[in-house]
Amino acid sequence: MTYVEDELTSQPECWTRAAAEAGRHTGVLPAPGERVALTGCGTSYFMAQAAAALREAAGQGETDAFAASEFPHGRSYDRVVALTRSGTTTEVLELLGRLKGRTRTVAVTADPDTPVVDAADDTVVLGFADERSVVQTRFATSALTLLRAHLGLHTDAVVADARTALATPLPEGLVDCAQFTFLGRGWTVGLAHEAGLKMREAALAWTEAYPAMEYRHGPISITTRSTATWMLGDPPEGLAGQVRATGGTWVADGLDPLAGLVRVQRLAVAVAAARGLDPDNPRHLTRSVILTP
Repeated sequence: MTYVEDELTSQPECWTRAAAEAGRHTGVLPAPGERVALTGCGTSYFMAQAAAALREAAGQGETDAFAASEFPHGRSYDRVVALTRSGTTTEVLELLGRLKGRTRTVAVTADPDTPVVDAADDTVVLGFADERSVVQTRFATSALTLLRAHLGLHTDAVVADARTALATPLPEGLVDCAQFTFLGRGWTVGLAHEAGLKMREAALAWTEAYPAMEYRHGPISITTRSTATWMLGDPPEGLAGQVRATGGTWVADGLDPLAGLVRVQRLAVAVAAARGLDPDNPRHLTRSVILTP
């Protein structure tokens, strides 16, 4: 078993622990009414997108998400939350350094012995969700679970759905598809982008991701019998039928969308195996991006 396989199967237990951590950090995580920005790089950025949409939809306050390198320093926030598994990512550390003394910052990380602990005003350490693999799975989803639980949006049913996602076979023939498109709505748009990234990282697959209602505005033109369209969350009315009419494969499992992402992680590993690739050693990637001057 690869590191990534072992780590992705541990997610139900990690989510239970992450939800418990939320109750221990109520004074650190954003309070209702605060104007908040969430940030990160790569997978962490997509989790930030999902968390921001959830928080604002829950009426907790205006919430934005940015890649750390694209943070708008002309805007004012009450609190900035940075997601960083390694605690060493250059763009995140540079951003926290610029915000020091101006805006309250929180880092959610997996390693307490890294520079981000000194760079941020507060930290939440999810050490149980740290990973040996380059490709992120359980840290990212545990960080999002922490933030969902803080909003009161996590339930035991989410964990149960994750167990179902791990136990249920993938749709027949999916591994053989030549292209994969992932769709989301609201907070699951971030999950769709993360799903696409997982497939590219682990399996070198051709993938795209869109808000679901945008799919009919051009992207559906690439759909054929060799492609798959995977919906994370509730699909727009009529979209499933339109995709099936093209001959493409439609996937929508009815699970909590975060559990649906677990199935995509499994697919990424399966496609990598079918193509003779090692998902623990993705091409051109390292566990953390550390830029040198």
